[in-house]
Amino acid sequence: MARPKSATHDLKREEILEVAASCFAASSYPSASMNDLANALGTSKARLYHYYDSKQAILFDLLDRYTLLLLELVAEVQAQGVQSKRSPQETVHSVVKRFLQTYESSATRHIALLHSTQFLSEAQRGLVVERQRQVVSALGDMLSKAYPSRVHAQNKIPLTMMLFGMINWTFTWLRPQGPLSYDAFAQEVIATLETGFHSSTS
Repeated sequence: MARPKSATHDLKREEILEVAASCFAASSYPSASMNDLANALGTSKARLYHYYDSKQAILFDLLDRYTLLLLELVAEVQAQGVQSKRSPQETVHSVVKRFLQTYESSATRHIALLHSTQFLSEAQRGLVVERQRQVVSALGDMLSKAYPSRVHAQNKIPLTMMLFGMINWTFTWLRPQGPLSYDAFAQEVIATLETGFHSSTS
């Protein structure tokens, strides 16, 4: 008979994922071994295998949870926009702020999403990539509603990716304790949307 999971099982998994994300970001997924993860956690490799049967399983759980978080973030902002009767532009502003707030506290997880998806199995990678597509599609729909004269079917995906290009790589240069905070940077992104997306191209 299998031993039941302890009440702190999920909490322990979160600790493992947090440390693993930091290790993957510091030395890359291929370079970080299970021994490295166990040492960083202050535990044994055998204990680590109690929770995950492979390094790939850790990576998948990390990215599975993170992409689900991003999808839930988008859905929550959309629902709040409807409930609060926000304008489409205000909803876009809100989602930009929420993404950057999430990136500020999840930089190492975001690095794993951008750099380590290729190391998942085909099925695992398919799930993660599909969730990324759903996030892009949802934000594209938001942009087209907010700026209908500028964002349309032919350019929606490129312009959506342009917006993600502005915020997705902040972990490489934007520091929480630096001269420009994540909240301040969110306002700059919003200002760029308002001055650029409201104007029409010739």
